[in-house]
Amino acid sequence: MHNVFSLFAPGLSVFVPVRDFDLTRGEEQLLMEHYGVPVEEVIAGGDDKTMWCRSIASGGIGLDTELPDSIWLWLTPPAKAPDKPATLQLTWQNGLPIALNGTKLPLDQIIEQLNGIGGANGIGKIDLFEDGIMGLKSREIYEAPAATILLKLHGDLELFCLTKEEIQLKRQLDAQWAKLVYHGEWFHPLKEAIDAFIASTQKVVNGEYMVELYKGNIDIRSRSSSSGLFFPDVRSINSASFNQKECAPAAHIRGLPYELIARRNQLAANPGEGKQL
Repeated sequence: MHNVFSLFAPGLSVFVPVRDFDLTRGEEQLLMEHYGVPVEEVIAGGDDKTMWCRSIASGGIGLDTELPDSIWLWLTPPAKAPDKPATLQLTWQNGLPIALNGTKLPLDQIIEQLNGIGGANGIGKIDLFEDGIMGLKSREIYEAPAATILLKLHGDLELFCLTKEEIQLKRQLDAQWAKLVYHGEWFHPLKEAIDAFIASTQKVVNGEYMVELYKGNIDIRSRSSSSGLFFPDVRSINSASFNQKECAPAAHIRGLPYELIARRNQLAANPGEGKQL
């Protein structure tokens, strides 16, 4: 938020009570009581909820803190999830889901429904160590059923539709994008540039997936795409359409630098041989 104020209201003083008064959690609660702000916490640390995920007890979880089932909003622990899998069909266009089980829906409604369906089948628990902005580690608990499902399928669809080079570069840019957003730099010019690259790649990320959700697992049962790059008639080991002998010249050229490295290493190990040559 400080970055946003600095950009849109430069010179404005930014006052953050928790930070500037160095308040503990207990002192925060007393401050809320003083101003009549209701605070309800299932577990110390509260929770931050959006449609995409829910952060639980940020900074308030220790190594041995038990997580009661009552803290979850969407999640049913896998051991208590249904004994029969739930089947979903998701349709994607330009990198975004546009239909769930054959019904076209706005993105927010797809996310809302997947939070309920995915959570009921044990999907979406995240328990990890997180490095904060100051580089200090904390154990963080999230639940994100819809995000877990959508990110898994979207990643698979990108592997289906994008070139090897696009995928490799996008992984680096995805990490940079996440770092910018995590550190409050949503309006940084670099993020805008990365957004443009991502939007360009997503034009061909189209497809349809059938998946089963079962006790915390997401199993892709079928996938198809009108813009995919997987062509079994060329790639399959059972196909004769690609002449493997054509690989030999390319392999020789790619291997030539390694032959030169070997020669260099041999000369370095035996300097006298280089003088004789």
